[in-house]
Amino acid sequence: MTQDIQTDTMSFIKGGSFTMGSEQFYPEERPRRRVSVSDFWIDKTPVTNRAFTAFVAATGYLTVAEVAPDPEDYPGMLPELAVPGSLVFQKTDRPVPLNDPMQWWAFVPGADWRHPSGPESSIEHIMDHPVVQVAYLDAAAYAIWAGKALPTEAEWEYAGRGGLKEAEYAWGDELAPNGQILANYWTGLFPFANQRPGGGYRTTEVGSYPPNGYGLSDMIGNVWEWTEDWYSLPEVQLRNSGKRPCCIVANPRGGTLRESLDREEGGVPIGRKVLKGGSHLCAANYCQRYRPAARHPQTIESATSHIGFRCVVRVAEGAVPD
Repeated sequence: MTQDIQTDTMSFIKGGSFTMGSEQFYPEERPRRRVSVSDFWIDKTPVTNRAFTAFVAATGYLTVAEVAPDPEDYPGMLPELAVPGSLVFQKTDRPVPLNDPMQWWAFVPGADWRHPSGPESSIEHIMDHPVVQVAYLDAAAYAIWAGKALPTEAEWEYAGRGGLKEAEYAWGDELAPNGQILANYWTGLFPFANQRPGGGYRTTEVGSYPPNGYGLSDMIGNVWEWTEDWYSLPEVQLRNSGKRPCCIVANPRGGTLRESLDREEGGVPIGRKVLKGGSHLCAANYCQRYRPAARHPQTIESATSHIGFRCVVRVAEGAVPD
């Protein structure tokens, strides 16, 4: 059973064309290309623990992290990993090599959306923070229940830019104009020294930072957000569309499941979707992806303490209320 769609918690985005991507940061954001999107509505904030609780209460849904993986699906899996759980960020006490994420990520049995940092943690006092520890399949299930969908990468980036033309950040071309911190990203040296007032280094309540020009909060930082698109490089998408970077591609989509597989990674091939927006773990010295153009591939069965999502309703699909 789906919910009646409520647009009072959404912003209407008038479709149009824009320059997608960036030439200034990471190779996977290149080349810049002209694309267009149709009209859509998008959630003003990431889906919160409160909203996800309502979904689970109504449906009895179990997230991926709450179900033990089947070792037959993961040849070579260590027995201790065949239990419900998920990946949790753990701040280090000293500088560590930044090319080894396992220095700060750990699989924690019992970590899930209700217990985002492990079995002893709780969402009781963070109900208005973004829900985390949700895999792509969980986000998609929520979207269906809500009568919505996950955004395409192009829709997300168009909304994330807030009407600004080709700015590197959601608010302009400076990360911290006049010293202002405008999003929940890592301030200080990642992953051991965070200078946020109060000493926190995880999620913050949605809307704690100024919204962008479309009235959308936390499009940058706080949590990465799932999109509907399979990951591939922009040049692959352009080739598939038959267009050149100079030509406008209407409502572009990502690659295919097969194209999304990581050819350099051993083990079980699992499809990867595009994440957008960066998170509270992005820092000036590591992962400068707190930008609309930034993108990251994530396997669809992955749930972590820094990934969430928000939903859209596409006007062209006729699913928008008055």
